[in-house]
Amino acid sequence: MVSELLKLNSEWKLKVRESFAINQLTQKAIAENLSISKSSVSKFVNSQPIAANNFIRICQALDLDWGTASQEEPQNASLIKFKFKDADFKVNPGGEIPPQEIVGRENLIETIWDRLQQQSLILIGERRIGKSSTLKKMATEAAEDMLPIYRDLEGIRSPIEFVEKVWQDIELYLQQEGKATRVRNFLSQIQGSQFTGFRFSEIAQDHWKKLLTFAIEDVITLQTKQLVFIWDEMPHMLENFADESAMEMLDTLRSLRQTYPDIRMIFSGSIGLHHIFKNLQQSGYRNDPTNDMFTIDGQPLTLDDATELAASLLEGENIATLNIQKSAREIAEAVDCIPFYIHHLINQLKSIDTEVTHSDIVNTVEECLQNPLNPWKMDHYRERIDNYYTEDQKPYVLNILDLLAINPPISFQQLWKILHSDPQTNNKEMSRTILRLLMKDYYLTQTGSLYCFRYHLVQQYWRLSRGL
Repeated sequence: MVSELLKLNSEWKLKVRESFAINQLTQKAIAENLSISKSSVSKFVNSQPIAANNFIRICQALDLDWGTASQEEPQNASLIKFKFKDADFKVNPGGEIPPQEIVGRENLIETIWDRLQQQSLILIGERRIGKSSTLKKMATEAAEDMLPIYRDLEGIRSPIEFVEKVWQDIELYLQQEGKATRVRNFLSQIQGSQFTGFRFSEIAQDHWKKLLTFAIEDVITLQTKQLVFIWDEMPHMLENFADESAMEMLDTLRSLRQTYPDIRMIFSGSIGLHHIFKNLQQSGYRNDPTNDMFTIDGQPLTLDDATELAASLLEGENIATLNIQKSAREIAEAVDCIPFYIHHLINQLKSIDTEVTHSDIVNTVEECLQNPLNPWKMDHYRERIDNYYTEDQKPYVLNILDLLAINPPISFQQLWKILHSDPQTNNKEMSRTILRLLMKDYYLTQTGSLYCFRYHLVQQYWRLSRGL
């Protein structure tokens, strides 16, 4: 058993706090997950010596390199066995990708940081394109003068729950415990007794706007760094709210950006905000709550970067090929350079005992797209049509996608010649509207006057799943 003691380098305290926030963990959760004492976790955070095996396990849970996080990097062979992370790239279809294994997002991250110098922004992009991984990598590798606070909002179902999470994240980041007083003082005032916990009581529900303002005032007052709230799955959260609450939240966040112009917000998510706004407009909402935010369109990897990722995964998984660079390029092209599908495809290729060929790649893609178990989660391209398009719009959507799935790029006039013959799709302006929506939702793209599927992989799925 390892008997050495290790302690955290004091310069790593901020990185530890950031890792707790990014991974949405608490000291109590770490202790329970690892079956170690809460005092050990507290000592770790406060740079006090603890048993080396516990030190290493805590670092692993926080995605930290235990060797450089400790004041002395031990070379004892008995400690090396605790380095669970393999140095090679491994496929992780649908799982959390370590920041160091996220390939080819440097330019996008640089663009985001550059734009944040001027204003808040919205990061859009197709589902599975890698938005969340990019934002997490960005938060992990931020410059010293930046304070990025990442939070996944998908499971949040009310404004007060959102405010509670924002406040908890802020408290976690504040360097000197006990200075964040505005929220605690206000809660003590409205409940008539000293507030000492970390969860809001029911009485706080009607005061979420004030609490959110106080929380942001606390962090602005106590931090000298540039504050950036990175809120992933913002549309999912708003969709969970009642319409009136969603309107109030959007207006409140815009007001905070105007009142405190030095803070920045990033909204991202797998549902387009335009769907949320459309639903709210039907309920009478007339504001434009994000007109002060810049929109950045997240793209697939470049072919070179996608090839590099595929080659690293092929090598890491020891998959035999006649020419690893050629096979890596073929894999990247087969899935439109989207990292999520590169991981999935290579995971399937692991089961091939012989050297992987071009035919193996093509056949595996087709098998996965036809698999009724939906391993690549492609069915959402059909399912979201029922969720986000009206009954009047759906016939147009389905007819247009069916036509483009089996035809080369065609013009609107060519599409209209076919659409207008169907009594369910004989409105010319509605046809134009649907084409615009399908482009916003990443089904289609337009080059000149011609329309086609944005991604060959989606076109292939649509054709196979619809039996066209």
